[in-house]
Amino acid sequence: MGRFILQRFGVMFLTALALTLIVFFLTNLQPNLEKIAKFQGNARMTEPEVVSWLEKNGYAQPMLTRYAEWLGLAKGWTHTDDEGKVTGRCIDHGQAPAEAPSRCGLLQGDWGYSIFFEADVAGKVLGKLALTGKLMLWVMLLMIPMALIIGVLSGMREGSKLDRVLSTFSIVTTATPEYVSGVIFIAVFASSAVGLKWFKGTATSAMENATFENFFLPVLTISLYGMGYISRMTRASMTEVMTAQYIRTARLKGVSFYNVVVKHALRNALIAPFTVIMLQFPWLLNGVVIVETLFNYKGFGWALVQAAGNNDIELLLAISVVSVMVVLVTQLISDIGYVYLNPRIRIS
Repeated sequence: MGRFILQRFGVMFLTALALTLIVFFLTNLQPNLEKIAKFQGNARMTEPEVVSWLEKNGYAQPMLTRYAEWLGLAKGWTHTDDEGKVTGRCIDHGQAPAEAPSRCGLLQGDWGYSIFFEADVAGKVLGKLALTGKLMLWVMLLMIPMALIIGVLSGMREGSKLDRVLSTFSIVTTATPEYVSGVIFIAVFASSAVGLKWFKGTATSAMENATFENFFLPVLTISLYGMGYISRMTRASMTEVMTAQYIRTARLKGVSFYNVVVKHALRNALIAPFTVIMLQFPWLLNGVVIVETLFNYKGFGWALVQAAGNNDIELLLAISVVSVMVVLVTQLISDIGYVYLNPRIRIS
């Protein structure tokens, strides 16, 4: 098991490095850099002025050199103007160049400065991640139990009336995108006289104080979409287990249907949904972009939209790194958990 985990960590590291390089390359294409120059400098800059601004701010260096600077493996760029004033990547405003560190990148804990929020990237990303984490927690508490219950009830008696009803519900929720169900909920509940009695306030107020009235609609919107997928996988797994030979043998020996389901079928039926549930974490982290924007909940997904729309490269890179790490860590937990849950799997 220890060797397996080390191998997975090695794959995770190489994958994260490759993905961050791809994201860094795409966000630092010349058209994006020209937009940054005009956004931070002057919107009416001429092409020579744009080139001059990029050179003064370290953007004219080779791509791999700048990537190494961003990681903190290479020394940060410096520039000396005609008056002898020294500026650089690692030199803060008002700081003497001699007092500035030579390297200031991801490895040193310096994630850069957000031009949109006008604040350090690390603090903003962690704050937005905490807000989305709160949303994810309530979504999981609603989505997972309901999905497992629906899937188990459907799979216990395949082809029954209950199975057809619950399966139809699962298919409908899975086929309905969040932006459709979100708009429907807003129109029906948040904008009607009946709905206003139950749902008061906005999701923006839930950032400070989450209550049923201001937080239930975004939670329900996200939960329904994921609920259908998990319940379908649970149903398929439960159906397969219920037709297994050992289940038939238990039934022939007179074991009650309740004991067959609870003591024999349920544990094996939940192995496959475990992997699906773990995959919901990275989906929730970035898939909530639509819901957070729709309900104006300023979390991680909302910050991603703002970073992309305002060419905030440092913020966009930081969000990408966090997203990659969440995906890889949940995959690792999923693989390890699957090994422990499934006794048929052995690692040599």
